[in-house]
Amino acid sequence: MSQRLALIAHDNKKVDIVVWATFNRDTLARFQLVATRHTARLVREKVGLDVEEVLSGPEGGDAQIAARVATGSVDAVIFFVDPLSAQPHDPDIRALLRVLNVHNVPLATNLATADLVIAALSLSSDARRDAEDQA
Repeated sequence: MSQRLALIAHDNKKVDIVVWATFNRDTLARFQLVATRHTARLVREKVGLDVEEVLSGPEGGDAQIAARVATGSVDAVIFFVDPLSAQPHDPDIRALLRVLNVHNVPLATNLATADLVIAALSLSSDARRDAEDQA
């Protein structure tokens, strides 16, 4: 079973997530992806990956991702945050962060941590696949 990864990016970070996803396209293709509306559409159209789309962040998409984390339907979240802009849906963002911490789910909020998280998930996925092949 493939791991499930959620992708979110604030407006000023959409270019960063497209560049990052393009660079990591082959690795990301091994994951089930879910993303907030505009991020999903960009990753689908610009990177060519299959991405399930939920609502935009301000419409409740962050809360939808949080619910999936709480029910074990998301294994990690890549959330490119714009630390210099106020977000009108900040309560939903804080709720998502709280749920991620409660359920001990990895979160990357910038390019550096996204690279670390995707590398670690890829390694664990490879190790699991090798173990299944040997069984």
